[in-house]
Amino acid sequence: MARTPKPDDISDSSAPLIEHLKELRTRLLWSILAFVVAMVLCFSIWNPIFNYMTHPICEALGRRGQDCGLILLKLQEGFFVALQISFVGGFALSFPVIGYQLWRFVAPGLYRSEKNAFLPFLLASPIMFFLGAAFAYFAVLPAVFDFFLTFQQGPLVTPAVEGAQDAATAVAAGTARSPVAGIVFQGSVGEYLSLTMRFIMAFGICFQLPVLLTLLGKAGIVSADGLSSARKYALVLMLIVAAVVTPGPDMTSQLIMFAAVYPLYEISIILIRRIERRREADLRAQGLWVEDDEPNA
Repeated sequence: MARTPKPDDISDSSAPLIEHLKELRTRLLWSILAFVVAMVLCFSIWNPIFNYMTHPICEALGRRGQDCGLILLKLQEGFFVALQISFVGGFALSFPVIGYQLWRFVAPGLYRSEKNAFLPFLLASPIMFFLGAAFAYFAVLPAVFDFFLTFQQGPLVTPAVEGAQDAATAVAAGTARSPVAGIVFQGSVGEYLSLTMRFIMAFGICFQLPVLLTLLGKAGIVSADGLSSARKYALVLMLIVAAVVTPGPDMTSQLIMFAAVYPLYEISIILIRRIERRREADLRAQGLWVEDDEPNA
């Protein structure tokens, strides 16, 4: 006959759960506080941050002798741009605190070996994200903006008076007319920020590939031989992902992302192979390694 639990038994069994919930609440409160403080800080300096993010487009326009200027299409657009910058910047600044709080919540439930295995990946993840973001900002965006700006179209001018040195002089003098309309870049502040952030986020996330694959290899879910044999399928998947996550239909950004991600895939195979060799050496030292049976002829 089943025994009816006493009130003391119920309170004892629920105490660990309550303690975990209290701990989770404390970690969430510290994470939210860090995010809010970082977000307010970024909101107070959103203009310098945005000016720094406009360097790629301004340099691309400067190489074409054009002034760098963006416009507000809506009255509230500038305010929402400031909010977007403060949100993304606040998360980036507060991520170390959020990661630390996550680690403090998870670490007590892990063994020492599990802590030693998990902590390097927790540290490598933000580093790889910032490397991807920096690669997008300094290498990808200038090339992409140069490609997009090639679709500008200046007026086709024919000098109408003798003595005009070139078409631009004739236009400035008002003595020539253009038979076609000029196509000149006049970007929206919100659209430019959205495009730039999509590139930065896409490359930052794709640079997490070595961290993810190495973590899976550490857990024994994937192997170096398995990734090597699936290389041709991985190449196709990388091309598809590059076509999906990169804004715009241009092949330039897609090829750049593929060229950046594929070496990371090969690096992941090398890292996983080293993990497997180290694991094999440890098992051999303990006398627990079992050779695979050779297949029958």
